Amino acid sequence: MSKGRDLKPHIAIFGRRNNGKSSLINHLVGQDIAIVSDQPGTTTDPVKKSIEIFGIGPAIIIDTAGIDDVGELGGKRIQKTLETLNIIDCAILVITGNQFGEYEIDLINKFYELNIPFFIIHNKSDLQKLTDQTKKTISQYTDAKIIEYSNLQSNNLQHIIQLLKDTIPPSAYQKVTLFENLVSEKELVVLVMPIDNEAPEGRLILPQVMAIRDLLDHHCIIIALQVDELEYFLSNSSINPRLVVTDSQIFKQVDQIVPAEIPLTGFSILFARLKGDFEAYLNGTPYLENLKDGDNVLIFESCSHHVNCDDIGRFKIPNWLQKFTGKELSFEVVSSFQQTKRNIEEYAIVIQCGGCMFTRKQLQNRLKPAIDKGVPVTNYGMAIAYMHGIFQRATAIFREHDEIQT
Repeated sequence: MSKGRDLKPHIAIFGRRNNGKSSLINHLVGQDIAIVSDQPGTTTDPVKKSIEIFGIGPAIIIDTAGIDDVGELGGKRIQKTLETLNIIDCAILVITGNQFGEYEIDLINKFYELNIPFFIIHNKSDLQKLTDQTKKTISQYTDAKIIEYSNLQSNNLQHIIQLLKDTIPPSAYQKVTLFENLVSEKELVVLVMPIDNEAPEGRLILPQVMAIRDLLDHHCIIIALQVDELEYFLSNSSINPRLVVTDSQIFKQVDQIVPAEIPLTGFSILFARLKGDFEAYLNGTPYLENLKDGDNVLIFESCSHHVNCDDIGRFKIPNWLQKFTGKELSFEVVSSFQQTKRNIEEYAIVIQCGGCMFTRKQLQNRLKPAIDKGVPVTNYGMAIAYMHGIFQRATAIFREHDEIQT
């Protein structure tokens, strides 16, 4: 399923087959988008639908296959369901008939492991009410809220909406900006945007578009140019920019042009601060110097795209890193949430792209296994800055404005 292209909060509904998950989704969104049947296993691949939640705004709700599916095909459906955990901000666990056992316990453990907030719905309560014994059993594993519900008597639908509002973390929907606390009204910001083989014809790439919009929202003055025009502009402008932001691939060239007193950073580093574990990036980047012959380097991309010889993740970073370290390294590039070939602890370092196509939760979940295992993590922009000797300069503005322990 596509991930990250929609940056709204993601909510997924989990439960056994025939627990009424699809009917619940249809009630929540007010239309039939999920197939409803008494036949177990009706839902196959996860189904996504937009929903508007008052007080939160637009969100994505996901219907998943039953966690108790059977057979070879059922196992594949369960795997797809579990993969959904990596992209969501909130979960709803649906049970019926007071059934609560190994399936639910395993899922709850995964919620806690990935820091996914959730609540529980006892569905089809018109047929059987939730018993005190079931409540007691559930309380041994979680203190999550439990609500009775019936699709035939959906007068407590608003209660579910309220629970969603109470459960989804504000960080999933509150607007956090790329240039938060870095710029002020009417300040001049220069964006250096090379038009190369990776730039789509007639368009700008998403990080550039998002940066321009964010600066407009901050009421800043924006100068967008290519590197060939940068020196001319700085020499002929009477106003020093508050900040220069460049594509990380030309960090070294731009660093030589921009006077030392003008802050300089990269688009990728801005996104690292917005969405990733910035402190972990800062601490992990210097490990590039410690790489040894034969080390495995994992490169994470957040999207699938056409690959060419100028591809930054698949060609440029590996080439720069081999030259920087003087070591023979093994590289693996993994797009989106595809699985790695090795266990995460077998990699010497993880290099993550800016993640413009991921939500903050998705990107942090992507990096969490590495961080938990003590594997150093870094970011495209930070790694490139470090290899070109300008890491301190490229991150200085964030150290100045953010409380970061390194």
